[in-house]
Amino acid sequence: MAKLIGVELVRVTMPLKQPFRTSFGSETARDILLLRWVRSDGEGWGECVAGRDPLYSSEYTDGAANVIRRFLLPRLVADGDIRAESVAGVLEPISGHRMAKAAVEMAVLDAQLRAEDRPFAEYLGSSRSRIPAGVSIGIQPSIGQLLDTVGGFLDEGYPRIKLKIEPGWDLEPVARVRERFGADVLLQVDANAAYRLSDARHLSGLDEFGLLLIEQPLANDDLRQHAELARLISTPICLDESIISAAAAADAIAMRAAQVINIKPGRVGGYLEARRIHDLAAAHGIAVWCGGMLETGLGRNANIALASLPGFTLPGDTSASDRFYANDITEPVVLRDGHVPVPTGPGLGAVPDEGRLKEFTVSREWIPAP
Repeated sequence: MAKLIGVELVRVTMPLKQPFRTSFGSETARDILLLRWVRSDGEGWGECVAGRDPLYSSEYTDGAANVIRRFLLPRLVADGDIRAESVAGVLEPISGHRMAKAAVEMAVLDAQLRAEDRPFAEYLGSSRSRIPAGVSIGIQPSIGQLLDTVGGFLDEGYPRIKLKIEPGWDLEPVARVRERFGADVLLQVDANAAYRLSDARHLSGLDEFGLLLIEQPLANDDLRQHAELARLISTPICLDESIISAAAAADAIAMRAAQVINIKPGRVGGYLEARRIHDLAAAHGIAVWCGGMLETGLGRNANIALASLPGFTLPGDTSASDRFYANDITEPVVLRDGHVPVPTGPGLGAVPDEGRLKEFTVSREWIPAP
């Protein structure tokens, strides 16, 4: 049995190539917590997707580091034989903090699979060697800049475009994109819970544009109102922030609140819970796709592995590394013919380059195992 030697918490600041604006704020750099899980037979890496501030969710980077240090690691160490399959159960008594738990599970699983010389995708049940890639486009300063940005990504070969929207930036941008690039472009929109049910008539104006879906139009905690909105508009509703677990996904499906589900492993507590949601959705004929959280190459590789499962029938936010970062901390994920390759190396199939990691590192904290 491999012995845990210790855990290193690594904080990095990754500058974005351009500001990324959504309905809840604008980012120019990502404050990222990485976790290095060191065992007697090797190591593994995890990435926490919590942001610097609690805007997308109640979790934030400083809080994630604190809960990992004070509560999650002591429980796992006390449990003894630490395997990825048992992480969620051991940590269940700690309420919430799914992003922090997901980072820990990811690091444990990476170390475990590296020791077994087994790829992440194979372990999850992958059925593909590459997957189509989508790109997410933040709210732009002008319609002209939006059209230039969309055109640039289509020229790069991305088959699916996602536009962030908010009240005052919705119908016209979508109409202009459709007018410029045509009805064949796979197009969807993401509201990040910016609307209310009283906006249903306005949102029905999107129906004429043949969108793949509208993502999380209403509040995170209101499945009933999403179910009502689904009866009032014809654009398929996709839930994102509302889906925090397989149980939440089951409720949404039962209430007919979602025709599509965006699975973000960090949001649901880890890749094993994400796989459970995939299996549940497939059993009910619900399409799923993999969302992104501006991950480094570590999280990006893991997401690509997940998105290669058979139930992921829509392109996800699995863009190439250079979508957000001029320099990644790992070997970059590269777009070819509108697709990205599924990693085949052991574990995540990627490790940080120490030189690039050092360039972006703000702090490192070593926590030895007792």
